[in-house]
Amino acid sequence: MFDPELTDSAQDLAAVVRKACAPFDDAYWTKHDQEHLFPYEFFDAMVKIGVVGMLAQPEYGGGGATIEDAALALQEIAASGAGINGCSAVHLSMFGFHPVVVHGSEYLKSRYLTQVATGRMHVSFSVTEPDAGSDTGKISTRAIATEGGYLLRGRKVWMTKGLESTAALVLARTTPSEECARPIDGLTLFVVDLDRGHVDIRAIPKLGRNAVASCEVVFDDLFVPGENVVGGVNRGFKTILDGLNPERILVASEAVGLGRVAIERASRYARDRVVFGRPIGMNQGIQHPLADAYMQLRGAQAVIRSAARLYDSGKPCATEANTAKFLAGRAAFFAADRAVQTHGGMGYAVEYQVERLFRESRLVRIAPVSEEQIMNYIGERVLELPRSY
Repeated sequence: MFDPELTDSAQDLAAVVRKACAPFDDAYWTKHDQEHLFPYEFFDAMVKIGVVGMLAQPEYGGGGATIEDAALALQEIAASGAGINGCSAVHLSMFGFHPVVVHGSEYLKSRYLTQVATGRMHVSFSVTEPDAGSDTGKISTRAIATEGGYLLRGRKVWMTKGLESTAALVLARTTPSEECARPIDGLTLFVVDLDRGHVDIRAIPKLGRNAVASCEVVFDDLFVPGENVVGGVNRGFKTILDGLNPERILVASEAVGLGRVAIERASRYARDRVVFGRPIGMNQGIQHPLADAYMQLRGAQAVIRSAARLYDSGKPCATEANTAKFLAGRAAFFAADRAVQTHGGMGYAVEYQVERLFRESRLVRIAPVSEEQIMNYIGERVLELPRSY
């Protein structure tokens, strides 16, 4: 067992997720990744067992689960071989509308949350822009006040599930930055219905996780009703902050699951592959890097659990959540890299799947926050060093 500290109920949850993932084999994920097909059948299976709605409030069709439970479910999805493709197919439906849960009106909750929790509506989340990146205060997408609401105008990038989604959370500027005390002021978060007559959504060609598209989105005077503001006008940056720490915990757990399956496949190959009359796993040049990768993953898992339990108990967890994301991303990448190396030339072959895991592992070192930004946070907020950016 990878995690001997799991409670009986957590083991039961993990077993349910593993069983539901089992029918979706390597051929399924290879086909969907190579042909850029969204895994609707897999998504429906996760709806059926309650994973998609597990974090939603029971009154909106959800399970009322903890972040620790959700992290475990996503880790098991990744570890099944579904990898980040599988996790990304369900992640936003599980947690993407969290700002609505915390800050949304009863109107927004009743209109959207039940549909999201029960899998009837795919949703996305859109903050990043081509010329802003991590500098959120630089976003230029405008929400222009008009009768009854706003007209949304601008361009976003990296909107996950944009092609499948009918609604999204979008951060836009409602007050010009030059009129604000700080660049992060004057931003507002909206729930928008993606009317294709006023929204152009196109997939961005990318390295991996191709079963779930990342999109460039252009808003051309999309009308957004005033009641679709989340958390108050000009308070958008503060509104999105509530979701950052739990998102990092969840992605960290996905990364650990990815690393787990990479090491499992590499270890199996090292046991079975015989060269010069002996299994290659007898060689320390093969064995030691895999042992190193396993221990890195176990260490990251311990920090994930600490962060999740702090969050679930209502305690500050920013340091732990950022640390978990940082360590898990690096551990997953190292594990996937060593899995490819263990397979030698066959590690480059689609047949053994580790090339797909390797491509996906690079993403978890960048999204949803880069390693560099995490180190900035730790340097400034924990070590009390001067702000570096």
